[in-house]
Order: sequence, then C-alpha cells, then structure tokens
Amino acid sequence: MRSRLSAVVGVLTIVVTGVVLLGTLLWMAWLWWRTPGIVRAAEAGIAAPFDPTELRAGWISDLLAIEDPAFFSHHGIDLWTPGGGWTTISQGLAKDLYFEEFRPGPMAKLEQSLAALVLDARVSKDRQLRLFLGRVYMGEAPGGPVHGFSSAAQTWLGKDILELDRSEFLSLVAMVIGPNEYGVATRPQRNAERRGRIERLLAGACRPTGWGDVTYEACAR
Repeated sequence: MRSRLSAVVGVLTIVVTGVVLLGTLLWMAWLWWRTPGIVRAAEAGIAAPFDPTELRAGWISDLLAIEDPAFFSHHGIDLWTPGGGWTTISQGLAKDLYFEEFRPGPMAKLEQSLAALVLDARVSKDRQLRLFLGRVYMGEAPGGPVHGFSSAAQTWLGKDILELDRSEFLSLVAMVIGPNEYGVATRPQRNAERRGRIERLLAGACRPTGWGDVTYEACAR
C-alpha cells in the first residue's frame, strides 16, 4: 500500500511539474509575442524623450557603472557582478512593462527575471537604455510622479538634461536607487553623500565589496 501511494505521489509530482513548466513556457511565449507592441506603446508614452548619445562623453558609462555594471554583457539577469545588486536595468524594465501590479516576493522576482530574459532577447540594449532613461521613476513632485532623467532634470534641477554638468547628472544617478530617499531637491544632504560615494567609486578610489553592495560602504569618507 505504501509503495503504491509513493508511486501515485511520484506520478502526480511529475504531472504537476510538467504543467508548471508548460505554463511558464506558454507565458514566456506570450510575452515574446506581445513585447514589440508593449515597447512601442512605452516609447510613445515617454514625456520628455531624448537620445542618450546626446549626453556628454562618459556619462552613460558612469550611469551603467552604478546601475548595471554588466548591462551590455548579461542577458537580462546578473547574479555575480560586484555592485550589480538585485535588479538589472532589464529586470527593472520588465517590471515596468509587463506587470500592472507587482508585489515583491520570491515568486514575483522569479517571474520578473524570466520576463527580463524575454525582454533582453527581444529588445536591443540601446533601446532598453533609452526606455530606462525615459521611464525610470525619479520621485514624487507636487504635480505627481516624475519619470525619466529628462523630466527629473527639469523638475528637480530646473535645467534641460543636456545643460547639466557631471556633478548634477550624478546627483540624478544617485536618486535612482531610492528617488524619495535620495532626492536631490528634497533630501539634498543624503543625495550629496551618496553622490560622493559614487564619485569616489567612479574615480577608482574604492569598489563594491560584493554583488549586493549597492550603497558602496567602502566609499564612505
């Protein structure tokens, strides 16, 4: 009797596993098919679009060194690059583009990561970068949420994105990890402290201590 029950449980386990895998593959195929339309709609909704190539030389490299050091080499997820943290640009975009409601948790992170693999396979890195710069959340203003670097420059610094100096641009970079916690206008001291760590990291004076080190403790004065 016990051996028969074990056999039944084994068969059920195989069936359930197969159903889950099939469902996951179908869901990813559905995302694959929908991605071009989703991306076009997202691009059309950018309030203040701009071409990243118009930024000053080295600024995109500065941004990626902080936000996603292996952006141009990974395939959507990155679990090993020092300072990479939990979320790549591709994963952040997947969360923004594919999920109407995202509740943090292990299963949600798995779904986000699988979606990021699809996104990275379907959308070029340059296009992902433009989407990120145009749509990333950059804090709450009196008129509502601010999205994108161009809107953030206008809202928080009163300048066009192309008029910023490097320190001002890095002030916006410093906000991305927590726009309301490190707001350049709303929390200037915290922003300046994080920007200082970023500047020391970019200068080679320190480096992340591991994959999850996104606050750069070794870069504190």
